[in-house]
Amino acid sequence: MLVERWFVRAVLLGAIVLSAGCAMVTVGDVSPRDYIAQRRGDILSGRHLSGQTAETLAMAGLDDEPCERAPLPCIDALAAVSPMAEERRQSAIAELWLARATRGEFGVGAPAELARDQAYFEVARHAYAYLFFSERDASARAFEDRQTQVRDYYNYAVQQFAIDLGHRARERPGVALATDVGSTHVVVDLHSLSWANERPREVVAASALRFNGIRSTYRRDGLGAELVVDVRPEDGATTDRAYQAMPTPSATAFLRFSGDTLDEVLHARDAVLEGHDPFRDATVSVGNTTVPLAGNFTAGYGLWLARSGFATQSLATLFGRSRGISQPRIYLMQPYDPNRRVILLLHGLASSPEAWVNVANDILGDERLRRHFQVWQVYYPTNMPLPLNNRAIRDAFARTLAHFDPGGQAVASQHMVIIGHSMGGILARLMVSSSGDLIVNDITQGNARKKAYIARRARDIDPYLRFTALPNFDEAIFIAAPHRGTDFATNRLSRLLSNLIRLPAAVVTRFGGMLADLAGDDGDAQGKKVALVPNSIDNLRADDAFVRAAAKLPIDPTVRYHSIIARRNPEGPLEDSDDGLVPYWSSHLAGAASEKVIVFGHSVQETPQAVLEVRRILTENLDRQR
Repeated sequence: MLVERWFVRAVLLGAIVLSAGCAMVTVGDVSPRDYIAQRRGDILSGRHLSGQTAETLAMAGLDDEPCERAPLPCIDALAAVSPMAEERRQSAIAELWLARATRGEFGVGAPAELARDQAYFEVARHAYAYLFFSERDASARAFEDRQTQVRDYYNYAVQQFAIDLGHRARERPGVALATDVGSTHVVVDLHSLSWANERPREVVAASALRFNGIRSTYRRDGLGAELVVDVRPEDGATTDRAYQAMPTPSATAFLRFSGDTLDEVLHARDAVLEGHDPFRDATVSVGNTTVPLAGNFTAGYGLWLARSGFATQSLATLFGRSRGISQPRIYLMQPYDPNRRVILLLHGLASSPEAWVNVANDILGDERLRRHFQVWQVYYPTNMPLPLNNRAIRDAFARTLAHFDPGGQAVASQHMVIIGHSMGGILARLMVSSSGDLIVNDITQGNARKKAYIARRARDIDPYLRFTALPNFDEAIFIAAPHRGTDFATNRLSRLLSNLIRLPAAVVTRFGGMLADLAGDDGDAQGKKVALVPNSIDNLRADDAFVRAAAKLPIDPTVRYHSIIARRNPEGPLEDSDDGLVPYWSSHLAGAASEKVIVFGHSVQETPQAVLEVRRILTENLDRQR
């Protein structure tokens, strides 16, 4: 009896132990470090398939590790499983195709490229099917991690596909932009892009670019591949037009599959790779579903500056070297838009559009400002005297407007804002001022010789000394501008620098005598004193005749103007301060709507405080226009 009891107890204990060993469910802890990885980790961000795809494979009796190594059999198996929710199926198949595209051994040569392109193409197809043709629409999954993952699969696949297609387009000039991917024919539609007729030199993924010198990268989350397209001429040729679009525009690629049902999309024999301008297109629609279009507003600008060579060219210009420029040009930071108002930027001495890198980037990055403004930058030869640059920039500006808006009725031609830094601030002030006879009278005051000279050469001189305020502007911002000149222009270093500056021979031949005669002191009939041809640094002297006269010009009463002024030392009276080059008494303007003083040096336009002030002024400008 005792043995029987012992035996029964042993059997029961063994049964308990065995049943515990066969338990189907256990529980463990998830560390904070693994929290995000568990929800967001996938084949694109890490080394393995996502948890969602692994679970979907398990439902089909498949193991995720072999599927990572050999995705194609698993893709076929998932496609055949029934029943299965299409959201699960299509998102998992998209990730498996991505595993093949990024990890597959395709070899080298054209067949390998086509096989890789087909893998990326199928990623995009199944991601597209998930986003637009599965059980729920995109808005119903707006907060789901899985939709974010699948969106990224689509964007990355379209990015790689578009870049490869761009490479082939460059290698086959004159051939229509189209390709066959398996049984699907893909055409390229660039009709909405301003550069549609130009073959790209290079197509670059915006996500692959990192910039030094730019504080922020501005972009818009959404669907589509964020790209930069380099359309500079292969031979380096430049146009003689007064204006030029930035040669590295941003673009967003969107791959659209034909079909109105899930089955039609999965078997579509036609697709369109669309090129969109993210500045103009904010959304994209498929059927009744509209989603945000991805866009990058910094990468194109940054790549242009990085490849421009402005830093060396601006110095070559200052010293009259062969690689410099001799005429101003207006660069459009985005394709011309008749419904966006213009912000015109003018840089300072020995500078270029690089001086505005963070100002322009922050304007383009501010969604409200971007919707209402477009940025134009003037790149002008800073060795030239102020009167010549004033006239030349006015001419370039007029020709640019005449090209884009001959009737002058577009929104873009009205209520513009002009912003100038340093010497560009003086030029900006000249643009919104009318001289009448003030400059002529001031220069010739008490000087019979100069008065007679101007009267004798009125036809040649008047365009440079008599001008009217441009009616297009109603707001101006002057940053560290030496309106009344600066004593720095007369010190030994500046005089040495001035002596190294060379004006173009054509300018000296045409204007040298006139400029010298107007700038020089009175000599006797025998010409005992020889007047030198003044350059830009000479014009910045506080005792320069033109600067003295220009400082007296009234700013047009319809223009609201502002000053941003720097001071190196926060201590001491403001009136005695300077920014290292320009004193406060020269930058200060009575009657300004606002004056912001920032503790910094002369390049104050690049400080966050100055950029925020510019944005404040522009935002208030929009508020007043409503």
